[in-house]
Amino acid sequence: MSSPVLQAVAVKKHYRLAKHEIPVLRGIDLSVQAGETVALLGASGAGKSTLLHVLGLLDPPTAGEVHFDGQRVDNLTIGQRAALRHRHVGFVFQFYHLIPELTALQNVLLARMMTTSVWQFWRQRKQAKAAATALLEQVGLGDRLRHRPSELSGGERQRVAIARALLAEPKVVLADEPTGNLDSTTARGVVDLIFEIQRQRGLAFLLVTHDERLAQRCHRIVRMQDGVVVS
Repeated sequence: MSSPVLQAVAVKKHYRLAKHEIPVLRGIDLSVQAGETVALLGASGAGKSTLLHVLGLLDPPTAGEVHFDGQRVDNLTIGQRAALRHRHVGFVFQFYHLIPELTALQNVLLARMMTTSVWQFWRQRKQAKAAATALLEQVGLGDRLRHRPSELSGGERQRVAIARALLAEPKVVLADEPTGNLDSTTARGVVDLIFEIQRQRGLAFLLVTHDERLAQRCHRIVRMQDGVVVS
């Protein structure tokens, strides 16, 4: 059997507040296979978003290990972790995190800029622009390329974020409450889009959600409570 594309091994995460140490993750074991969709369910404060940040190499674990494609990666240098994250991990957040001054197309292109040098990006700019345009067309925004985030609806902003997450052709996408800021009708459209793209590309998806209906559409549900996996 092949190695999981992403794996947490006895991961713990503590934060220090004054003289107190606050445990958030208390020893998490979790693996995500290539092409698998996994939902992380749990109440607020269960540690879901913290686990996502640790697995996405945004935050180092206090203890334990993170593995990517069978290799330990939490012990890499800051630069090495950033390079791996930019090339192989896509992120979709609840509040989009788009740059307000940039157009939809420019926001998507940021994903390519993060993985290359200025000179490399300049040489590849036509191909990068074509790929970003194609992704925005795929998510239904072909006529909104030059619109800034303030000129887009919430659902359209989230579609831009999805396109940005996919431009680097990641192996895994981490989504933190991707529909939490959307009305129910818009949310259904975004969810349908996520699963359509997942099937087309065979990506691994790890989704943090409170939505039981969204979770039921995933291959597997992992439930967290007070920093541990309970089922």
